[in-house]
Amino acid sequence: MAVELGIPPGIAPETTLATCPVPWPHGPAQQFAAGRRAAASALAAAGSADRIVPRDPDGRPRFPRGFAGSISHTDHLAVALVAAGAEAVGVDIETAAISPRTAAFVLRERERRTLLAPAGAYTPRELFAAKEAAFKALNGIGALGDFLFWRIELDQSDGALTASYRGEPVPVWVRSEADLSFAVAIRR
Repeated sequence: MAVELGIPPGIAPETTLATCPVPWPHGPAQQFAAGRRAAASALAAAGSADRIVPRDPDGRPRFPRGFAGSISHTDHLAVALVAAGAEAVGVDIETAAISPRTAAFVLRERERRTLLAPAGAYTPRELFAAKEAAFKALNGIGALGDFLFWRIELDQSDGALTASYRGEPVPVWVRSEADLSFAVAIRR
């Protein structure tokens, strides 16, 4: 998969992104290791002396103090995003097609009607990635109760996508390249 991901326009310059291919046989161990290599590269580019990202007991990656970060992967690619000084970050990459049944489950009727083509500019895969990135950014700031990513609400105003859960908003940037959708959410 030859994809050149870049930081979407509008994201603060102190944000760094790194990618790492997932080696064969592309299993969970290889995906985990590739994600940690991407995180180490993103932390190095952000100026962190500490480049090790252990796993918290709940499974989330724990980035060094002062560097909020997030990791995502597919079978063949891992990506990590680090934002120095941010409260929380979420990143997601998706290659799978989102079926109409899955879209109906994950997206609210209003989201399908206003954000999906032809009325909106997004694909189901992009909105799925947006909710997953927002979940990571919103979940990273503390316990929000029975928090499930499909309960996040997406809205668009003046061309900007915003995700919210129980009144907690986070801006989301989405873009697609080749057969991959990429979403970033950063809480400042």
